[in-house]
Amino acid sequence: MTRPQPTLPPVGLGTMGIDDSGVIETALEYGYRHLDTAQIYGNEAVVGDGLSQSSVPRADVTVATKVWADNLAPDDVHRTTAESLDRLGLDALDLLYVHRPIEAYDPEATLPAFDELYEERTIGGVGLSNFSREELETAQSVLDAPIAAHQVEFHPLFQPDELLAHAREHGYPLVAYSPLANGRAQEIDAVVDIAEDHDTTAEAVCLAWLLAKDGVVTIPKSSSPDHLRANLEAQALELSPAECDRIDAIERTEELFPE
Repeated sequence: MTRPQPTLPPVGLGTMGIDDSGVIETALEYGYRHLDTAQIYGNEAVVGDGLSQSSVPRADVTVATKVWADNLAPDDVHRTTAESLDRLGLDALDLLYVHRPIEAYDPEATLPAFDELYEERTIGGVGLSNFSREELETAQSVLDAPIAAHQVEFHPLFQPDELLAHAREHGYPLVAYSPLANGRAQEIDAVVDIAEDHDTTAEAVCLAWLLAKDGVVTIPKSSSPDHLRANLEAQALELSPAECDRIDAIERTEELFPE
């Protein structure tokens, strides 16, 4: 029987750069139920501390981390996953990603190690991040576990439609990181115009546009209480099909986090 895959709410919390466990605790208090970190962020212990300090039950929160590119040899996958669990203060992870398919990544060696972690229930799902369509197809041919999620940069200035099509075709969520264009949302004319029409912010429009896409969830990073609340509240903003089409038509040349 196929195991249920991790639950990814529409809006989760990206934690890159967060170094205060109180931010994590506050986010959980406000209603966040998906925390996304990574070995390379250097803050897994901060995320774990915030989770342990919160009154929200552990079982209600999807916790994800990522194995960095130089740790993708099989033995290193197992070793560093154990280290991540220790820093997070957890017995198991809900979702573990291959952070980037570079450096030590070898699909024939790396992915069976992820399968082993999945089979022994150390992880609840195998995620991929920053893969091309060809790399996704290779991974699918090697993995026994299903792809639980694919995490990619996705915002109005960079729209990986081919990757979204693959996610929809194979029934897994696309997790959009840097959804606010790394602070550039207010520089995008179409987004600003639509925000003015709705008496809201450009950031809210970016999130609402992503959430209007079937199969997309997003993980904006924020540290301030006001922004944490605002990012959740963006779920209530409904854009018209014409407004979504206008953002879809923006020139798509600004990948902010290339390999």
